[in-house]
Amino acid sequence: MLLEKESLPMVAMDFMNDVHLEDVDIINDLFEHILTYEKAPNVTNKNILDTQYKIWFEHTVEHFRGEEKMMQEMAFPPYPMHKGEHYNALAVMDNVFREWQKSEDIMVLKRYLVETLPSWLTKHIQTMDTVTAMFFKTGMSPCSIH
Repeated sequence: MLLEKESLPMVAMDFMNDVHLEDVDIINDLFEHILTYEKAPNVTNKNILDTQYKIWFEHTVEHFRGEEKMMQEMAFPPYPMHKGEHYNALAVMDNVFREWQKSEDIMVLKRYLVETLPSWLTKHIQTMDTVTAMFFKTGMSPCSIH
């Protein structure tokens, strides 16, 4: 197991927490497939791994789309910054997958999942998502003057 649900930061909106917990399950499944491929690098395990990565990518696209739709509907002032974080995260995920497809070096995926993703996910939830969830709940932005 790569990520533990108990260590994931929670935000003020349950729907966001639920999606983050789904993320953890999908990421942990992906990590298990990486470990399986690492032990037995064959076509079957690669196909399973590729499929799981694509499931994670699509889930992340939908996750971000849901947040962004609500940010737009509620006229969330820092929407462009939060959307930019999402765009960058998807670009990195896409680039990592492309590099894996090109090199078939399992360490490309493993390093990303172990060294980069956990800290990025935690930081994103603690910063962007925490502020966004509070705005969704209260309608108040930390960017406004009171």
